[in-house]
Amino acid sequence: MKSAKGRGARSNATGRYEPEQHESFDDGWTTDDAQAAPLRTTLTPEHARTIIARNDSPDIGFDRSINPYKGCEHGCIYCYARPSHAWMGLSPGLDFESRIFFKPEGARLLEQAFLASRYRCKRIHIGGNTDPYQPVERELKSTRSILEVMRRFNHPFSIITKSVLITRDADILGPMGQAGLASAFVSITTLDRGLARAMEPRASTPTKRLEAISRLADAGCPVGVGFAPVIPGLNDHELESVLEAAAKAGATRAMYVTLRLPLEIKDLFREWLADARPDRAARVMSLIRQTRGGKDYDADWSQRMKGTGPVAELIGARFKAAVKRYGLDTPLRLLDETQFRVPADARPQLELFG
Repeated sequence: MKSAKGRGARSNATGRYEPEQHESFDDGWTTDDAQAAPLRTTLTPEHARTIIARNDSPDIGFDRSINPYKGCEHGCIYCYARPSHAWMGLSPGLDFESRIFFKPEGARLLEQAFLASRYRCKRIHIGGNTDPYQPVERELKSTRSILEVMRRFNHPFSIITKSVLITRDADILGPMGQAGLASAFVSITTLDRGLARAMEPRASTPTKRLEAISRLADAGCPVGVGFAPVIPGLNDHELESVLEAAAKAGATRAMYVTLRLPLEIKDLFREWLADARPDRAARVMSLIRQTRGGKDYDADWSQRMKGTGPVAELIGARFKAAVKRYGLDTPLRLLDETQFRVPADARPQLELFG
């Protein structure tokens, strides 16, 4: 399948849970210069009953999270959240980046959770699955409304994104960050605009993400940089330059994750490599397998984030040295869970949830 303009995936194979498999293919009758109809993004409200998701994965640094959206229009070809669309009978390919679900009652559900008599405050991570700053967030303000509830209750949270749109909410992130109630991470995988355009077609440019770090830091919010994922043979050579640029912009911490290719992602990524970077596709896949014990992916929780073997160890050593060199090893500041308060104007409602 030819690449859809502004999209990452090259195909839209049926999700793994469907009884029949369907996939478009080129039968040779379409002329090379034929223009395919543009792929439109559709938005669907999801009427969830709860807003806080919980996990018990030992290699994830949080046990509760909020995802204002399902699916991600940024279209990052490597996105680990793609397989989740199969749960809804949709494709982890083009469906994932063009069929977006949002939670119009998210803020109300969050306030309801905070008002419950059994609720105990603990840091909530926003954007653990898909990016909370989808392009449509400018109009829907789903994430903004959730942050407003966080501010109202003095509830600690962390947030991660690839979008400069996060700076719109600096009026919340700045003061809460200064109070020890908020922290942010901005993901930057490359400084190469061409590679970013191919690999993350609708995410903010690398320059804009550096701007986001700078503006959040200026507002007073502790901000880190995520070099994630590291893709051996494709962007790993930029590790030091990305961390240096982020540190200059105001980042004080850094993290990385080695590329993971579970479930449908391995096929989607292979398709993308063959189309977007055919000259290095075989080498990239070989290096990836060298970090996963000879396989495309190993789901073992003890090593799935970093990988194993000489290639993974070298990446880890380079990261450790660069973090120290650029001052990105600021001690982790735990967010303050003792400041959580039910605001006075919400107390009359408390009786409803007691």
